[in-house]
Amino acid sequence: MIEGLFRLDGKVALVTGGAKGIGAMITQGLVESGAKTYISSRSASACEAFAQEMSQYGTCIALPMDLSNLDNIERLCQQIGEKEEKLDILINNSGVSWGAKLGEFPEKGWDKVMDLNVKSLFFLTQGLLPMIKAASSPESPGRIINISSVAARIAGGLDAFSYNASKAAVENLTKVLANKLAKDHVLVNAIAPGFFPTKMTSHFDEKELIKHIPLNRTGNPTDMAGLAIFLCSKASNFMTGTYIPIDGGQLIA
Repeated sequence: MIEGLFRLDGKVALVTGGAKGIGAMITQGLVESGAKTYISSRSASACEAFAQEMSQYGTCIALPMDLSNLDNIERLCQQIGEKEEKLDILINNSGVSWGAKLGEFPEKGWDKVMDLNVKSLFFLTQGLLPMIKAASSPESPGRIINISSVAARIAGGLDAFSYNASKAAVENLTKVLANKLAKDHVLVNAIAPGFFPTKMTSHFDEKELIKHIPLNRTGNPTDMAGLAIFLCSKASNFMTGTYIPIDGGQLIA
């Protein structure tokens, strides 16, 4: 019963923002677990380079695309559709942040974050739903995993107003989609990372942040990969609509 519980052999996955940061951690976990994994990111060079690096562990294919506008989302859906008949796993990871003081926060900082973190997530999911449903059955549900953040539930102080709001929207949208797609045997869950050292978090004082993390450390790649593999594997077949913090206890501190 336990053998192969966390293996993803034969599965096809797409990870957006899959070449860097948390997306790269998830990508490596999926590839090493046997999934044929497509990655998409705005930087074509980074996407191609990381796909080549991951090919030592399994199958990883780069499909570079800037997902901040609907035309490119349609192109990515078309490209996946030309290569595959079904899609077992969609990881909606692409995201951006913006920081500014309340009285100075610009409209472009609001729109850029909400468009990529929420709007693009929704329309990419919409565009790929036929392929995800084609891969889904009661015994082997399809997976949509949205990357939210502990920022969805934290009111304190990074002056990232649109980012916090966007990640709260992702949490709620996850529940709405989970309810809507349950009848189609598609599981929709959200991962909510705390502090993981990435390019997006590089400007923070790590030592200061650790003071607010009960486990007294930051997250590492195997922490993130482990949770993603679990949510993509048959070990989580009875889970949908969940919001799972992976934060070293930050939300309970």
